[in-house]
Amino acid sequence: MVALFVGVILMAFTVFAALPPETFGFGLGWGADILLFLRGCMPILSAFVGLISVFIGIADLKDKEEAKREEAAAKAGANKGD
Repeated sequence: MVALFVGVILMAFTVFAALPPETFGFGLGWGADILLFLRGCMPILSAFVGLISVFIGIADLKDKEEAKREEAAAKAGANKGD
């Protein structure tokens, strides 16, 4: 419940900070700074997401290979038991 309340407060502050005071009569007018920050972070963020995706893809390929080996071993064990 506390996390929900804190989340709502932080989202409200984000909207308040981004609103231009000239248009709405209140707000901090940080909208341009927020967009500049997001544009600066985007290449770094996309590099990290890409790196994580590569690691997940490699792990997935290894898991599929291991599953195939286990399936082949199970088939061989079943054939020996017959």
